Amino acid sequence: MTLQLHRPDGKGGLEPDPVQEIDYRRQLRSPRWGASLPGKRLPGLENPEMNPTSVVRSAMLWGGLAFATFVLIVLGYGTGFWSFGG
Repeated sequence: MTLQLHRPDGKGGLEPDPVQEIDYRRQLRSPRWGASLPGKRLPGLENPEMNPTSVVRSAMLWGGLAFATFVLIVLGYGTGFWSFGG
């Protein structure tokens, strides 16, 4: 048993569809991968949706988060909301 594709033959029946050998490597040649560029070098691909966060801003975010967590823990134990085990 084969997995051939069939198409209508125009007389109410089906006939096998001839298999076309396709070279998949031709489909892989894309200008964005540099195959058709001079020197075959890759182009500079930019991502306009990505704006990287500066190191200073990210350090301030994580430092602020750490400080807020510390304050929350100190206030929680200081007011008696949480208590040490015992």
